[in-house]
Amino acid sequence: MTTSEEKRQPEITLTGCGYHRVLELISDKWTALVIYALENGSVRYGELLRKIEGISKKMLTHTVRKLERDGLVHRHITPIVPPTVEYSLTPLGESLLEPMRSLRQWIRVHDSQVMAARVNFDQTYNKDNDSPNLEDHL
Repeated sequence: MTTSEEKRQPEITLTGCGYHRVLELISDKWTALVIYALENGSVRYGELLRKIEGISKKMLTHTVRKLERDGLVHRHITPIVPPTVEYSLTPLGESLLEPMRSLRQWIRVHDSQVMAARVNFDQTYNKDNDSPNLEDHL
């Protein structure tokens, strides 16, 4: 015998909608920052490293390889000694700029509201509990 909960099908699924693929593409902080760093054209590896605060060489290499695999970034190697490597957005990568700019604008406008909401939430739910379990309040 099944319960009504078991019969109910979810309306939103990870496998059934394309949103999870979008989130896979851009959800980590380094991916977004690399895309922003490339929005004005080709950039050499060392310049990318200098442009993006806090990113390590290992993480930058991992991120640009991931973006290259996803078809968002093109890597161009100039065969000189030593070789130079430049990265640029592909047309597919450039097509992400508009929605990402919209998200950047949204946070510029609403960041103070988000931060105020966090402070309010934390003050409300931390009054009686030093170690709150957020699930208890949902």
